[in-house]
Amino acid sequence: MNPYEHLRIAMAALAANKVRSFLTMLGVIIGVASVIMLVAIGEGAKTYIRQELMGIGTNLLIVVPGKTETSGMGHMPSGVQKLTLADMRALEKRATLVSAMTPVVVSNAPVKLGNRLRNVQVIGTDQNFEAVRNLHVEIGSFLSKADVDASRRVMVIGRTVKKELFGESNPLGRTVKLGETKFRVIGIMEKKGMTLGQDIDDHVFIPVETAQEIFDQDGLTNILAQAINDSAIDRAKQQIRQVLIERHAGEEDFTLVSQQAMLFTMQTILGTFTYVLGGIASISLLVGGIGIMNIMLVSVRERTREIGLRKAIGAARRDILLQFIIESVVLSMVGGLIGIVIGAGVAYGAKAVFPVIPIDVSTWSVLTAFIFAFMVGAFFGIYPASKAARLNPIEALRYE
Repeated sequence: MNPYEHLRIAMAALAANKVRSFLTMLGVIIGVASVIMLVAIGEGAKTYIRQELMGIGTNLLIVVPGKTETSGMGHMPSGVQKLTLADMRALEKRATLVSAMTPVVVSNAPVKLGNRLRNVQVIGTDQNFEAVRNLHVEIGSFLSKADVDASRRVMVIGRTVKKELFGESNPLGRTVKLGETKFRVIGIMEKKGMTLGQDIDDHVFIPVETAQEIFDQDGLTNILAQAINDSAIDRAKQQIRQVLIERHAGEEDFTLVSQQAMLFTMQTILGTFTYVLGGIASISLLVGGIGIMNIMLVSVRERTREIGLRKAIGAARRDILLQFIIESVVLSMVGGLIGIVIGAGVAYGAKAVFPVIPIDVSTWSVLTAFIFAFMVGAFFGIYPASKAARLNPIEALRYE
């Protein structure tokens, strides 16, 4: 018998028991749909994190004070020496593979206009922050070099701050109080929304030395640097490390983190999370495979006389084996196709209804689920098929 004839006989046998065939496929349908949906959530989370990290700037390097050391007793924090503006100026001169650099001082303070007051995160920085951090002014202007050099009392506000304090009125040129100090609003940032759990629109930006004076700080929260290109990131890190170690008496009392390292770490964690979700969903595929095996055993019992008759007129053991394996595989693959359609449909439907949910149906997850469904059908069909192929034709014809 040729493969087409095997397939035709298998399809006819399955069509003769449509309800039973569908119920048998149901386990595979649920399993494949679960794999598609859960992996889509994991892949969507990976895409979301990648976009968020890319949104904070490109080729970004972050220098923070303090370093964790490993000793025989475990992880111990080393002595912390502050990062200063002088450190950053030295880096600007000597770190030739850094295209731009900006200081950051972070604190929280109330911003007040009349009887309206809002607690916000205040970022003290300089004119390079826009380019390095990929955040830009939409109305007005950002901090200028003259503002920073003169430590002026000027402020750039986020969209949320503007809405809560000024409503629909124009805030440019207006005076607000940051703590007890008066500031003039010179710009409004473009709407950015939530980035890595932070509402960027609820920030205000002031000159770095003004922030140090107001919050009584002589150090920096961190320094943001931008490497000239992707290939220069490692060498730029080495330059930064060398300059700061020289300035800090030979001590590496700071931590240098690259955007690529953060992305790699997050992608690894989320990748593991995705595989775990897919593995959990695959368990239902195995349950579906057991269901297929049970039904195929029942089918072998019901068709014992048919098998005996076919063997009596010359069907080889291989023909009987192939027929039942093909039936099992067809059940599993049709169930897999229906599961893919349902899983992808539910995933895209959820994304359309709830756009904030990161969902991404990947090609590899669809192919993996379909191949796994095929393997489940083939594996769990072997035992019933071999049992059918081993039947003695005389005993099979006598079976009642």
